[in-house]
Amino acid sequence: MSSICVIGAGKWGQALYFALSQNQKCLITSRTKRDIENFVDLETALNCELLIIAIPAQQIREWLQENFIYKNQKILVAAKGIEASTGAFLKEIYGKFVPNENLGFISGPSFASEVIQGLPTALVLNSTSKKLYEQFAPLFPKFIKTYYSDDVIGAEIAGAYKNVLAIASGICDGLHLGQNARASLISRGLVEMDRFGSFYGSHKDTFIGLSGAGDLFLTASSTLSRNFRVGLGLASGKSLDLILEELGEVAEGVKTAEAIYKLSSQNNIYTPIANEVKLILDGKNPQQSLKDLLSQ
Repeated sequence: MSSICVIGAGKWGQALYFALSQNQKCLITSRTKRDIENFVDLETALNCELLIIAIPAQQIREWLQENFIYKNQKILVAAKGIEASTGAFLKEIYGKFVPNENLGFISGPSFASEVIQGLPTALVLNSTSKKLYEQFAPLFPKFIKTYYSDDVIGAEIAGAYKNVLAIASGICDGLHLGQNARASLISRGLVEMDRFGSFYGSHKDTFIGLSGAGDLFLTASSTLSRNFRVGLGLASGKSLDLILEELGEVAEGVKTAEAIYKLSSQNNIYTPIANEVKLILDGKNPQQSLKDLLSQ
């Protein structure tokens, strides 16, 4: 029996399962049964020593409460987001069920569609425990280079924030504002991300590395990004409900924008781009948001 299992069989979960299966037998499970080799039930999955959990941020608290049984498993979290209803970071949610030394977070540029083709990328495994990194890192295939960081909160913020900025970038492209505008938006967004992260004690190096700039540049410049496509839809005047229905997948930036708006308001953090994304998601005209951003 394999000692590693991916929980969550969406596109990213399946891509990680594919990658990890290159070096050893890897199991996979999800809420609904899938026709995937080595698919197992949840009980079998939770008996594995190493787990990679690819369940969306807005769903994970309920899933853990209803399904998770702690058996000293080591866990890599493969989702990026902030809980909208509470403003809680994923490390806070998981921390109620798993000790910090058994918990890590994946960050970095990683479109699932490219990982599942075996195309090269680099990821950061973030944990307060270097030992946990050393357990997981050898399991990744040669086409994924891994790095270690102990800046868990920085990686979390970078991974969540870049999805909101990707929505903004999609709006920018959808309004045909040009490449100068998009480059300006992304670079100022990186500054904004760092400002938000600094409030929570993250490291500046995290935001100029793979977890921050690397993932942001990818997600905010390609239609392979679900969040970027949300922005394109908003710019064309589509309703958010229709956009998400057409998308058929979770776009974490939608709820994360709400969470960042709430946290920045409570803590007086200047986050103009994220704030405007939240207001556009709530129905504000994108052209008016552009005028407001340019006047700030």
